[in-house]
Order: sequence, then C-alpha cells, then structure tokens
Amino acid sequence: MPSIVGLLEQHELAARRRVDGLREEADRIQAELAVAEREWQEWVIARRRVDTVLTPDGGTAAVEVAPDPQDADARAVPRDAAKPKSQVPMWREGLAWSVLSADYQRILNALADRVRLHQGPLTCQEMAAAFGMDVVPARVEALRSKAKRLVARGWLAEQQPGRFTLAQGPAGQGGGS
Repeated sequence: MPSIVGLLEQHELAARRRVDGLREEADRIQAELAVAEREWQEWVIARRRVDTVLTPDGGTAAVEVAPDPQDADARAVPRDAAKPKSQVPMWREGLAWSVLSADYQRILNALADRVRLHQGPLTCQEMAAAFGMDVVPARVEALRSKAKRLVARGWLAEQQPGRFTLAQGPAGQGGGS
C-alpha cells in the first residue's frame, strides 16, 4: 500500500504538470493573439489609406467611424487621432485623451483616479497589479516604456524615479474632455 505522502506527491506532480501545460497553452494563445491583432491593425491601416485616397475632397474628412476592438459599438474618431501602435502626440492645451491608444488612456485613467482619491504617484508594478496583469518583468517593463513615453510627451510627470503621476496640464483636464 502506497504511503499518504507518496499519494500527495503524485497528486501534486499531476497538478503541477496540468498548470505547466495550461501556462504553455496560454503563452501560445497570447502569441497567436498578438500576431492576429497586428494583422488586423494592418488591414485597418490599409482600409484607412484607401479611404483617404478615395475621399473626394482629397482626404480631409473630419471624422471617421471606426470599430473599437475593446467595444463592439462603433464610435466617431477624429481622422488625425493617434491610432493603436502609433506615436504619442505632445500634450497641448485642449488635446483630449481620446487621441491616445487604449493602453495609454488606461494609464492616464489609473493616475487620474489616484489624483481624485488624493493618493500619490504609482509605480509600474502597482499599475500592472491594478490592471490585473501578472507582475512579471516583461509586463512591468512594457508599462514603464509607455509611462516614460507619456512623460517625454508631457502627459505624465515623474518627480521621483519610477513613480508616475499626471502632469499639470492633463491633470487639469479631468479626463481629457
């Protein structure tokens, strides 16, 4: 008859193998999703370029209706707004947060919530946890890269190394509207 400890070790090993298998599958699916999203964005860009070329007024239409991948509803997007995977524009008075991609808006919203609650700056690790991400170096560094880009463009401030808050201008916008 096998020992209790031996049976527990067998169950633990089986559970660990299942977790490892599921992690590998999740990583594979994440990689597939990234490739599919890139391909989808390329098609969106191609369609927009064709729309621009075919616009009778030489591509100066003010508003375009585009599907948002985060939301099944369509919404109006200014044609000159930044698109996902595009550069972050320099902040200037009157520039709405909506010109930024969803990832950047998410960072700004998290920091705006901190301001509203009279809390201090956020680190990238705290942001990752708040966004429900795994707090692993790859995710934290991706957030740090985005936050640093927002600092360089005047959207965020980094008064202490690694601690981010809204810059004066965007903080006064109350959501960028």
